[in-house]
Order: sequence, then C-alpha cells, then structure tokens
Amino acid sequence: MGAARAVPAGQLPLPPALPAAAAQLLDQAHRGLREAAGCVDPRQRYATAHLGALRAAAAVLAARTRPEPARGRPRSAWVLLGQVTPELGEWATFFAAGAAKRAAAEAGLSHAVTEREADDLVRDVGAFLSVVENCLATPVSVAADQPRSPFTRPRGGGGSSSRPRR
Repeated sequence: MGAARAVPAGQLPLPPALPAAAAQLLDQAHRGLREAAGCVDPRQRYATAHLGALRAAAAVLAARTRPEPARGRPRSAWVLLGQVTPELGEWATFFAAGAAKRAAAEAGLSHAVTEREADDLVRDVGAFLSVVENCLATPVSVAADQPRSPFTRPRGGGGSSSRPRR
C-alpha cells in the first residue's frame, strides 16, 4: 500500500505544511506590522507597513511557486502574486500602487504620506495578512475552485491613487 493514510470519518485532512521560507516570511510580515503600528513618524509607519505586506506576498510566492531560471527582466512581487494567486490580484494591484509612495516615504520626503494614509495602510496590511494566512491554510486545488470572497480584496476601487477611496 502507498504512504497515504485514511482520514477518520468526521475529520478534515490537515493542509500541507507551510514551507519554512514561507513561514519565516509570514513571521517577518507580522513583526513588520507590529513595528509599523508603533512608529510615530507617518513616513516610517507607511514604509514599514508596506514592507510587511511585501513580505506577506513573498510568503505566498514561497509557498506556491518554485524558483525558475532567470529569464529577461525581473518581475515585481506584486505582478507575480496576481499571476500565482488571482484571488489576491486586487490586493496586489493596491499594494503595487503604493510602492512609489513607500519609496518617497523612505527617502524622507516631508509630504510623502499623511497620518491618515499611514494609519489606513497599517489597517489594510493587517487585513491582508489575515487573507494571506487563510490563503496559505487552504490547499491550492481547493483555493482554485472556490468562488471569490468579498474579503479577499481591499475596500474601494483601484484607480490611479495609492489608496482606495472610503
């Protein structure tokens, strides 16, 4: 007989273990979010929160993809995230739109972000981390067959602004 074990009636099988690299990136994302929440400077809060979201995206990519030989121009983690997990595509678009704002904040530009934008991003990254954790806990074959949940995308529309309208 093969290595597969029967699952007792009434129990669901456990999802496959999360690869170590993905678990480490997810942990870094949570630490980054906690750090961002404690930052007084809105530029630092915004940049740190955005980096936390980027680490969460990297965790999904580490769990759902295998490295390929480099071909052509490198692609953004946000572009890859949308391709690998279409259910996270709107989140990817949302965070990709905030990358320039994060760069401005990291450069120390005085009017890069407002207090409100930084606070909103911290909340949005917290929501994104929850969605990512749910996504990683769902086997890939099940995730592909699931209907889209209203909780898998940020509030508001995309557009050219870096923040959805509330």
